[in-house]
This record gives sequence, C-alpha cells and structure tokens, in this order.
Amino acid sequence: MSIKLTDKYLKDFITEQECNSAEIWNKAKSAYDKIINRTGEGNTFLGWVDLPENYDKDEFARIKIAAEKIKKNSKAVIVVGIGGSYLGARAAIEFIKSPLYNNLKKDTPDIYYLGNSISSDNLTDVLSICENQDFSVIVISKSGTTTEPAIAFRILRGILEKKHGVNAKDRIFVITDKNGDKSKLKALAVLKGYETFIVPDDIGGRYSVLTAVGLLPIAICGADIDAIMSGAAESRKKYLNFNKENDCIKYAVLRNILYEKGKIVEILVSYEPACAMMNEWWKQLFGESEGKDKKGIFPSSVIFSTDLHSLGQFIQDGSRDMFETVINIKEPQNRVIIPKDNEKIDGMDYVDGMSFDEVNHKAMLGTVIAHTDGGTPNIIIDIAKRNEKTFGEIVYFFELACAVSGYILDVNPFDQPGVEAYKKNMFALLGNPKYAKEKEKIEKRI
Repeated sequence: MSIKLTDKYLKDFITEQECNSAEIWNKAKSAYDKIINRTGEGNTFLGWVDLPENYDKDEFARIKIAAEKIKKNSKAVIVVGIGGSYLGARAAIEFIKSPLYNNLKKDTPDIYYLGNSISSDNLTDVLSICENQDFSVIVISKSGTTTEPAIAFRILRGILEKKHGVNAKDRIFVITDKNGDKSKLKALAVLKGYETFIVPDDIGGRYSVLTAVGLLPIAICGADIDAIMSGAAESRKKYLNFNKENDCIKYAVLRNILYEKGKIVEILVSYEPACAMMNEWWKQLFGESEGKDKKGIFPSSVIFSTDLHSLGQFIQDGSRDMFETVINIKEPQNRVIIPKDNEKIDGMDYVDGMSFDEVNHKAMLGTVIAHTDGGTPNIIIDIAKRNEKTFGEIVYFFELACAVSGYILDVNPFDQPGVEAYKKNMFALLGNPKYAKEKEKIEKRI
C-alpha cells in the first residue's frame, strides 16, 4: 500500500489515554458497523463501499471506447458539472498528469470545465478557446435540472447543433440517472440519441469519482482507469476492517478527538501544486458530509510552501482552533537537481547538488515542527507518488474515513440539506413556478 499515517506530531495535543479511550473507539466501531451493516442514516447511499470490486464492467468498457472516440475526433473536451460532478475528475487529471495539463505537449484533448459557476465571463472565456476547434461535451447531472450545468449545457448544445447539425449527437455524452422519469437530462439524451452513462442510484455526487462521473473525463486525459480501480480495490481490502492499526479509521478517530478539544478547522496541506484540486475535492467531501446540525470540522486547504508566505503567519500565530493534515508525496514524478553556483553570488552554497524535492521535504519537516511548536497539531499522511494507483487508494481512504467520521459526529454523512436552501431561494427569485409562494417572502428581504 502507498498510504501511511503518522501521528507522532500529536503527542503534545492528544494523550495516549485519550487516543486509546474506550469511548471514542466504541463510537468508531459503531460508525463502522453502520457502514458495513447498512444501518445508519443515509444507508441507501453506500454503493461506493463495494464499488472498486463490483463496478459495472460493461459500462466500464463503454467508458474506454467513448474516451478513445473523443480523443480521435476532438481537440478539446468541455466537462459540464458542479460539485462532485466535476471535482473528482479534475482532481485526478491534475494529480496524475499536471495542473498545467492543457499546456503540455500531448496527444490527448485539452479539458475545460463549465457549469460549475454562473459566471458569463468564465463561460465566454472557455467558448473563445473552444468554439473554433472540434470539441466534445460531457454533461454530468443526476437530475438534469441543476441550474449551473443545465444553462451551460443549453448554450453548448446550441453551438454544437449549429456547427454539426444532427451529428452533434456524436459529440455529446451524458452522465445522469438511469431513469428518464427522474432525470430531464436522461429524457433529452433518449430524444436526441446521446450516448449515456449512469450515475448510480446508491452513490451521491461527492462519492462518485470512481463511477463514469469521474472515469470518462479521466480516461480522456490518457490516464489508466484500470490502475485507478485497482488502487481503490487495494485500499478497500486494507481498510474495510476494524482495528486500531487501521490508518483510515485512526484518521477519523484522531480528527474527532481534536474536534472535541476545540480544533474546529482542519487544513489539508500539500507541498505539490498538482494537489490543489484534490484539496478542493476533499473539502467538498468532508464539508458537505459533516457540516450539519450546527456541528462539524470546517475543511480548509493550502499549498505549501506557496501559502507559507500568506496564510503561514496565521497558522503559526493566529487563533488556536485548527489542525493540519499534511499530504506528503514522497517521490516526485520528475527529479530536478540544483546546479552549483561557481560564482557563489546568492549565498546558497549549502543547497548545491540537492534535488528540489529534497528541499521541499526539508521545508515540510521544518514547517511541521514550527506549527506544532506554535500550537497547531499535525497529522501526516504519506503517499508514495502521484499516479493512477495512488489516486484510487487515497480516494477510497478519504471516502471511508469521511463516512466513519460523520457517524462518529452523529450526523448523516450522505445528505446535504443545507445545499437545498440556497437552491430554493434562487429558484423562487428566478420565477420557478414550484416556488411561487416563497418568492414574495424572499423579495421582501432583499
């Protein structure tokens, strides 16, 4: 396995007695049992638990075929979706390939993202890049009525139909609910003849990266999706058991102990810019799963050493209500050696011949010690390297840890009632007839 948790930097914050208390481990066991036995709140959304072993092999094969078709006929792909409908795919592409994927020399299409905001400027920028080249669209929405992707797709569909006529259907791929009665998008796909993939009924958006939702865009970038599923399967085999040596369960336990001690903000730290979107995926996973009933750990993130020159001051000396979880990628994809400065002008002779990643690692160790000395606890999660296998491993690790942690916190980790509140108000203000009664009340408060 490529993942290892280190808790030695917590010794000044959590006693051995607290770490091994029967109370917290009984809560963890109860949480784990709710997942295994499907007895907790939200238990109809546990399809991700066995997904690495029981995924639809026929659809998986179709994903590969569709990806090859898109790679052959498109210079660009626009992924339309919001939240879990695009974050996982983007996280994978940047983690496995590069945050500069579109700028690399490659034989795969550029990949852009729309439907994750309602910004006309962002839409215009992406269209200005893609309109005059052959592009395809992947639209992802379980219901097909989520505002952001729905209006972006309406515009993109119009552009493709104007350009390609009836053949536009060969450039539009839909990932939605299997039932046309539940999904407007599914009904449209049947009408227009778009190739369709399924968002499983028992997997929520933020847990869906290992379904077609994530796998189709990931396959287009040239990543090995078999290796991703293999990594997730290994993670499932290792962590889907209950014991105190299980790093996944231990992570859930440690963060809840820290929460009970007043550490209400968790900062996910990485020293690789390629992890920035992984951080965003993690923030949605934990934020949407745990932030309920006036409870929860607020998920934040930074990329060091960049953010040490901005947020580092606050983490070192600001309010003491936070802890850090540091993602330590042990081996870089590329090793760069710092050349010797024969003129000795910059006063940096002590790094002559070192590699960038060695300096990066020393920066990490120095920061962990400084921050723990300053009163910010640190959990370290080592990852061997950035590749498909480790991506699958870390996705499953965090999904299981999030579910266990949510049940320890005594919330439903699989619903998102707070998200619906803004949607109701927005629909009312937009004139959706289903929310006509609410419109007048809301308008009085504006």
